[in-house]
Amino acid sequence: MRIILTLLLSIIVSCSKINTSGKDSGISERDLAVGSNIPLDLDQGLGLFRNIYFDFDSAELNPRAIEDLNYNLMVLNQQPNLIVTLEGHCDVRGTKEYNYALGQRRANSVRNWLIMNGISSTRLKTVSYGSDMPVALGNSEEDHATNRRVHFRHN
Repeated sequence: MRIILTLLLSIIVSCSKINTSGKDSGISERDLAVGSNIPLDLDQGLGLFRNIYFDFDSAELNPRAIEDLNYNLMVLNQQPNLIVTLEGHCDVRGTKEYNYALGQRRANSVRNWLIMNGISSTRLKTVSYGSDMPVALGNSEEDHATNRRVHFRHN
């Protein structure tokens, strides 16, 4: 009986994520990559934010980061009352103290870019989690790259 209940609960949760409105949500496969985005209220037309990824030991915005920031800028411009927290993350290499500082530099780099592109500083908060909240738990270079990010969380 317990197995049947677990199976039913899994099916219900899976089905709740299916878009049954008949409307195109505008979400591409790239937007659904593991750990790359957070969903907002799609019925409200808020779309998705993309994570901003960084090179090893860097807080510099690379071309992919700029592309994803332009997308996030569009979402923020469409929702002028939306406030976001920019969460800086690192891979596990480096000391805790170093990774907290690097995560903060990454969050500040994204914040400064958004401010330079017209978003009010009052809409942007920053926090660093260093390497404490990895998305990928492995130790491959791909896992490390997935964890070097700034994540947008709407408040």
